[in-house]
Amino acid sequence: MPNKSIVVVGGCIVDLISYIDRFPKPGETLTGLNFVKGCGGKAANQCVMAKKLGASTAMIAKLGDDSFGHEYMDNLKELKIDTEFVTFSKTSHTSTASIAVSSDGQNSIIYVPGAIMELASADVTDAENLIKNAKVLLCSYECPLPTLVTAFETAKKYGVRTVLNAAPSTNPSYEKLYPLVDIICLNEIEAEDATGLSLKDIPDCVEIFKILHEKGCSTVILTMGSKGVVFKNKDQEQFDYVPARTVTAVDCTGAGDAFMGSLVFFLSEYPNMSLPTVIEKSCAIATLSVMKKGTQSSFPNREDIPKEFFYHNK
Repeated sequence: MPNKSIVVVGGCIVDLISYIDRFPKPGETLTGLNFVKGCGGKAANQCVMAKKLGASTAMIAKLGDDSFGHEYMDNLKELKIDTEFVTFSKTSHTSTASIAVSSDGQNSIIYVPGAIMELASADVTDAENLIKNAKVLLCSYECPLPTLVTAFETAKKYGVRTVLNAAPSTNPSYEKLYPLVDIICLNEIEAEDATGLSLKDIPDCVEIFKILHEKGCSTVILTMGSKGVVFKNKDQEQFDYVPARTVTAVDCTGAGDAFMGSLVFFLSEYPNMSLPTVIEKSCAIATLSVMKKGTQSSFPNREDIPKEFFYHNK
């Protein structure tokens, strides 16, 4: 099996997307404008984004042995993502996310984990050689904590760069992962969950960085939607900032995943690129994704992106 530059551990989730004028009030039934079924999940979305940019990628995941699961496996294979360690559960359904998208592009999501909660440490151990030969390991909070610990410990054992997307939610027990991670990325809600501090504007980042560094995080990236991205390594005195580009959003679903997939692409394929440059390019690619409907279907292919994005001494 050829080596893969990026290995992603986490969820393959079927997105059930309803487009609406506005979000319903409690007890209210609304007539939707459109419905789309698509392939999603934070980990899978990020893996697909990296693949679309040109990286060789593999997933470690679990699907339900149902129609959704088999359709999802076909999608991964069609995209030429390595699926050797994507397996089927006989006891749980494929993970689903019911997503409502309003006319201004904002979204609300109900996530039902299903099969991904059966992804065990043994599944990661089976893929040890895959991780050993990767450049970057990317994980999210979609699967059980022991599974993530095994994945990151395996990567650290072999000197593989580790990246954690602290989503879809932050459980205090997951802080055990912080010392195992080279880069952690959180949005405003996740940062508040992790620190107890509100992240409303750029100055709020100072105390949030302080707390996360004290908890063992090395490099912390805070994504703040239209306000941009703020990031800091524990050895820096000051944080860095990349502003967001102003566009008219059609659908923000998956924008964070487009950012993460782009981030690990540049980390793996351009190891000499500075982190500010990596983040600036990743922000720009994520911005392209909000200008189309859908999740994976909204992610730009490499040929849709200006060639100068890829001009850099590797």
